Amino acid sequence: MFKNQALTDFTIEKNRAAMRRALDDLERSLRTAPLKAFPIVEGQELTTAVSFRREDPSTESRAVALTSFAGVAEVERALVGLSRGAAAWRSTAFSRRAEIVRRAAALMRERHFELCAVINMEAGKPWREADADVAEAIDFCEFYADEMLRLGPPFKTMEIAGEENHYFYQPRGICAVISPWNFPLAIACGMAAAALVTGNCVVLKPAEQTSLTAYYLAKIFLDAGIPSNAFAFLPGWGEEVGQALVESPLVDMICFTGSKAVGLQIIRSAAQVRADQQSVKKVVAELGGKNAIIVDDDADLDEAIKGVLYSAFGFAGQKCSACSRLIVVGSAYEPFLARLKEAAADIISGPASDPATLLGPVIDRESRDRILQTIARAQARHTALFVGTPHGGGYFVPAAIFRDVAPDAEIWREEIFGPVLAACQAENFEQALKLANDSQYALTGAVFSRSPAHIEAARNGFRVGNLYINRGCTGALVGRQPFGGFKMSGVGSKAGGVDYLVQFMEPRTVTENTMRRGFAPE
Repeated sequence: MFKNQALTDFTIEKNRAAMRRALDDLERSLRTAPLKAFPIVEGQELTTAVSFRREDPSTESRAVALTSFAGVAEVERALVGLSRGAAAWRSTAFSRRAEIVRRAAALMRERHFELCAVINMEAGKPWREADADVAEAIDFCEFYADEMLRLGPPFKTMEIAGEENHYFYQPRGICAVISPWNFPLAIACGMAAAALVTGNCVVLKPAEQTSLTAYYLAKIFLDAGIPSNAFAFLPGWGEEVGQALVESPLVDMICFTGSKAVGLQIIRSAAQVRADQQSVKKVVAELGGKNAIIVDDDADLDEAIKGVLYSAFGFAGQKCSACSRLIVVGSAYEPFLARLKEAAADIISGPASDPATLLGPVIDRESRDRILQTIARAQARHTALFVGTPHGGGYFVPAAIFRDVAPDAEIWREEIFGPVLAACQAENFEQALKLANDSQYALTGAVFSRSPAHIEAARNGFRVGNLYINRGCTGALVGRQPFGGFKMSGVGSKAGGVDYLVQFMEPRTVTENTMRRGFAPE
């Protein structure tokens, strides 16, 4: 029976020491040179003419990784190799595929703190966030292995005299997995593991900023037993490698997590049928959110403060599930904002390597500059409740809270992907629900309330993929809270849910007339 990987308790000295050792080991390696990552095609690591230098976002000055970037030639080579291996991997028993994916989970457990350290320095994820990233990757492998054992065996549809009808699944073919930087191990692993365990060949194209973490994952999959002609790893520019994968007639499925703009572009491109294309491309895309937390006028404000702060500012708000809209009902508005301002002043901003850090760096200079410009525009147009002081030396931005924000404002409607929170007051709970639902996105949301009637109204009327009652709107766990939304938050079934794997397979029915006539050949 599936059980979530336990998160590391860093209040225990043994665990803190293990994390520090992993960080120290990585620090020592980086004193000599950045770590190197390479494309992997048919089991071979390739050195290319284009290299990408990745800095530690906490310092900006230290290189963490130097990655050889693939190009169109490597894409073509990888897809031809996967085409040759597709039949063998498809024919591999589903139980064996599940066993291999489960072995990948075991390897990640063995290297847990090493992976945490790489994520910490490459993505700028603080200790707790990096640990959760690794745990979620393990969970995806274990959960999807269990699910494949459930879905793998053919089953009879109906019992009919003289006839047998069997229903079963087959893989789609070659799946291009295009993963984001904010969960560089978990999301890449989840999408790739789902495609692999269902019998598809996979080419993994990670976000440029976190190619090293994805390289570690690629090596783990191969070490676990994924055949070299069933898996390829292609770090590279999205405009080149990603586009080539999306347009290739050899790719049968695209699994993407990222921005709405890129996701919609992928969907448009995948809809075009190209010469020699054998199937209609299946697209699974998770595209982001503009998530709201409602604080009712009878809510436990202590719990609401904690939930809002962590949901808005954990990992610098760089989660598609993060809270960026706050709706407070009636007379609770002013008291809640006063306490929120006071609590926000205590947020610890610092390098990701510091275990005390909540608000670490954002991913890169481009994000830092964009978020700072957004905050500057908001300061000119809205009333700032709180704007903190960013930590120096890296890609840091301040936590920012704006009050009395109108529902047509930029910071109310557009996804910022940073630690910026817009707040407004609702006259009553009904209006709060209308404000929360007035968005192009429908990913996560939360309600803090003691009213059974209001909680029931939220269950029915707060239309998001993942709704949380009296807790924050981030931190979904595989199996426990299958994750995904609708509207402009994406297309496809929930990751970590019981229907996720079905997207990666095609159902078939075979009917046999068992009323044989004549003689069967000897």
